[in-house]
Amino acid sequence: MFQKVLIAEDFPSVNYSVQRTLEELGIAHNIKNHVYYCDHAFSRIQKALNENEPYELLITDLSFDDDATQQQISDGVSLIKAVRALQPDLKILVFSIENRFAIAQKLFKDLNLNGYVPKGRSDAQDLQLAIEIIHQNKRHLSKNLKKVPGDEIIYQFTPRDITIITQILDGATQKEISEYLEKNNITPSGLSSIEKRLNTIRRDLNFNNNQQLIAYCKDHGII
Repeated sequence: MFQKVLIAEDFPSVNYSVQRTLEELGIAHNIKNHVYYCDHAFSRIQKALNENEPYELLITDLSFDDDATQQQISDGVSLIKAVRALQPDLKILVFSIENRFAIAQKLFKDLNLNGYVPKGRSDAQDLQLAIEIIHQNKRHLSKNLKKVPGDEIIYQFTPRDITIITQILDGATQKEISEYLEKNNITPSGLSSIEKRLNTIRRDLNFNNNQQLIAYCKDHGII
C-alpha cells in the first residue's frame, strides 16, 4: 500500500474524513501531508522530491474557495497540470463535488488521472476502493458518477479501430486480425500495436475487457 499520500482539500471536515480513510487502509498520516491550498500542495510535492522522499499519491479537490489568500495556483486542474510537469509519475486521484460522468470522463482523459471519485453518499467506501485499485497500477473512474441522457462523451474511434473491433466481434484472434490488417494495407498491423491500441481504448473508456468495448460500440452504432 502507499506509504506517502498528500491531501489537497480546503474543507477541514472533508480533509479529516480522507485522513480517516487513509488510516483505515494502514497509511500513516501526519499534519505535513494535508493542505488547504493548491500552492501549498505544489510546494510540499516539490520539497519532498528535493529531499528524495517523493509522494506516491495526490488526492485533490477540483475547486478551492477563494478566501482572499493570494495564490498562484487556485484550482485543482491547474494544480494537477503543474504537478504532472514536476513529477510525471505521481499518481493522482480527484475527489470532487463534480458528479457528472461526462465531465469527469473528459477530465480523466485530459489530465491523465489515475482515479476520480465524486463526493456524496458512500464516498468513503468509493475512495478506499479507488486507492486500492490505483495502488495496483490500475485506473478507477467511479461507478457512482451520474450519467445524464445525451450527456455521455462518445469516444473518437479511427477507421483502424473500428476494423479491429469488428474483427473481434466476428471471432478473429489477434493473430488473424494482424494478418487481415496486413493483407488490406492497414497500418500498423503488428500484434503488439493491436494489443497496445486495445489497451488504450479500454483504459480511456474504463472497460475491463473486449466484451464491454464491443457492447459500447454496438450501443452507439459504431459497429
